[in-house]
Amino acid sequence: MPDYSAPMGAPVWLDLTTSDADRAAGFYAQVFGWTASDPDPALGGYRMLSARGREVAGLVQAGPDGPADAWSVYFHVADAANVATRAESLGATTLVPAMAVGDLGVMAVLADPAGAAFALWQPQKHPGFTVMDSPGAPCWFQTMTMDFAASTAFYTELFGWSITEGGTGGAPDATGPSRYGLALLDSVQVGGFMPGQGMLPDDHPSFWEGFITVDDAPATIARAVDLGGSVVMEPEATPFGVLGAFKDPMGATISICVPPVGA
Repeated sequence: MPDYSAPMGAPVWLDLTTSDADRAAGFYAQVFGWTASDPDPALGGYRMLSARGREVAGLVQAGPDGPADAWSVYFHVADAANVATRAESLGATTLVPAMAVGDLGVMAVLADPAGAAFALWQPQKHPGFTVMDSPGAPCWFQTMTMDFAASTAFYTELFGWSITEGGTGGAPDATGPSRYGLALLDSVQVGGFMPGQGMLPDDHPSFWEGFITVDDAPATIARAVDLGGSVVMEPEATPFGVLGAFKDPMGATISICVPPVGA
C-alpha cells in the first residue's frame, strides 16, 4: 500500500451520510472489508472506515431534517473559507459554511453551477485518505453532470484543473455518450466529467461519485446484492478498468473499479 498525498485541488476524502449508520457499517464491512471505528459523540457519531488499517472513508447517521443516503466527495484546500467564497463568486451555492470539525480540519459543502454537491477539506490532524488503488481504497472520482460546459469551466477556475476531452471507448448511443473530460493537475489525472444527458433522466441532479478499488467487480456486486443492495451498473470493461456500481440497502450509490493492469 504505497502512501498517497492528495495535491491541492484533488479529491482527498469521501463519506456517507446514511439513514441507518449501524446497518451501513455492517454492509460495507462485508462488501469491502472495511472496519468501522466506534461512533465519535464529539463529531455527531461520525465513524472512520478503514481498509487494512488505513482510513479511507467516513460514515455518519443523517440528521432528522438533513439529506440522507448519499456519498460526498471532498477536495483538498488550504483555506476552506476562502475557497468557498471564491466558489460562490464563480456561481456555486454554499450549503454548509466553512466550519471546524474538532481538531481534524475545516470543511465546507457547496453545490457547483451544474447542481452537484461537493465538499472542501482543509486538513489539520486528519489528512484525508493516504492510500489509493488498492482493494478497499478509493481509485477514481467523477461528476455526472447535466451541464458539461458549466462544470468544466467552474472547476478549471476554482482548482486550476486543465481538462482533456476524450471518449469513453464506445460510440454514442441511446444509453450513454462517449464524451468524457479528464481533469489534470500538473499532468496528473485527478477526476473526470461524464455528461448525464442520455444516461440520466432530464430532471436528474448532477452529482459527484467516488469509486472504490476491488479485486473482482462481479463478485463484489453479487455480494452487495446478497446483502440487500441493488445493481446500478453491471460490471463493464472500459479503458479505465472494469467499472460497476450498486446501491446499499438504504439507497446510497457507490461505484467500484478494478484498475487496468499496469495502472
